[in-house]
Amino acid sequence: MFKKLKDKWGVKSNFQFLIIFIVFGITGSASVFVGKPLLNFFSISPNLFSDIPFGNVLYFILRLVVIFPIYQVLLVVFGAMFFQFNFFWEFEKKILRKMGFRV
Repeated sequence: MFKKLKDKWGVKSNFQFLIIFIVFGITGSASVFVGKPLLNFFSISPNLFSDIPFGNVLYFILRLVVIFPIYQVLLVVFGAMFFQFNFFWEFEKKILRKMGFRV
């Protein structure tokens, strides 16, 4: 079922594949968990946008903009903690190249 994705990513075993998915899950949860206190640190809350039309949408977009770089950093950190640094570092370089950065 996952053979195509395993081949694309160059994953050698089902165990490594499982670890990679665990890292993706932990990283997503952790980045959302860290994003809210970071916005609170800068005194940015949904109430700040309450007087603006579509303020809740703007707050949501801002939160995504803040969470995205946190996610990228945490992905490499958690990948290293689970001994998958090389996989996630190559994954990050692909993402950065697609965004136009030279890595």
